[in-house]
Order: sequence, then C-alpha cells, then structure tokens
Amino acid sequence: MILLRFLLISVLVLYIVRQLARIFLPMLFQSVINKATQQQQRNQNYQQPKRPEGTVKVDYVPQNTKNTVPDNEGEFIDYEEIK
Repeated sequence: MILLRFLLISVLVLYIVRQLARIFLPMLFQSVINKATQQQQRNQNYQQPKRPEGTVKVDYVPQNTKNTVPDNEGEFIDYEEIK
C-alpha cells in the first residue's frame, strides 16, 4: 500500500512539474533572449567608428625606445652551413 501511494504521489508530482515547465520555461528563455538582444544593441551603439582599411592607429608608444644593439653593429644571426 505504501509503495502504491509513493508511486502515485511521485507520478503526480512529476506531471505537475512537467506542466509547470511547459508554462514557465518559454517565458524564462524569452527573457534571456531579450536581455541578450538589448546588450547587443548597447554594444552596437558604443562601437568605435570604422576606419578605412589600411589605416593603423597606435594606442601606446613607449617613452624609452633604446636599441640594445648600436646601429653600427648590425644584427648577427648564428647559423650552421648545411651541405
């Protein structure tokens, strides 16, 4: 008797949860989609204007630009000759 009562209650609870999910999940997903759409619209409003292709914008130029190798030294690369 207790097992039958437990099964009946659990089936009833699962049925009610399923029906509530059918009602509330679409509303939840719709609110998430609306928030994402609003965020995307805000991002589009704050985007930087597009520059023509081929232009370069430098945001940071370091103050101290010392070369580690003097200009008269040149740049040497060690290599082995393969025959």
